[in-house]
Amino acid sequence: MPTDSVVHQLAIRVSNRLCDERLMLVTAESCTGGMVATAITDISGSSGWFERGFVTYSNQAKSEMIGVPADLIEKHGAVSEQVARAMAEGALSNSHAQVSLSITGLAGPDGGTKMKPVGMVCFGWTNRLHTSVETKIFKGGREQIRVQAVAHALRGVLALIDEREH
Repeated sequence: MPTDSVVHQLAIRVSNRLCDERLMLVTAESCTGGMVATAITDISGSSGWFERGFVTYSNQAKSEMIGVPADLIEKHGAVSEQVARAMAEGALSNSHAQVSLSITGLAGPDGGTKMKPVGMVCFGWTNRLHTSVETKIFKGGREQIRVQAVAHALRGVLALIDEREH
């Protein structure tokens, strides 16, 4: 399970890769409530590669701030790969960045169902040319789930940058 130091190390790696490639990052976070943006802005010089972060905790915020269609949320639920994709693409469209990540999930301790248990987190990453989405089920308490989600989101940014080069 990632710790805050693991998240910090991943954020440094993301920083270095984005700087090397002269790319800017935008984030759209729901269940992590800005934890990715915090991890990123803890790094000196992050203004050179972090363009902005959206904390779209409510469904209304997802629609109003980054253009996620309300009917998409209604059809698939806020915690879905479809909404994670729309969040990542919407954040990118509403920024000047070239790389985007999104996180939407159930950190608990309440709100889970059999189909969407606590710990279920959906991710999206895009660079305007390619969008990928993924769902993970994390174990632990609320804070542990959120830290694992942040680490996974940052690893996804690294993978997207690496993919861009090939």
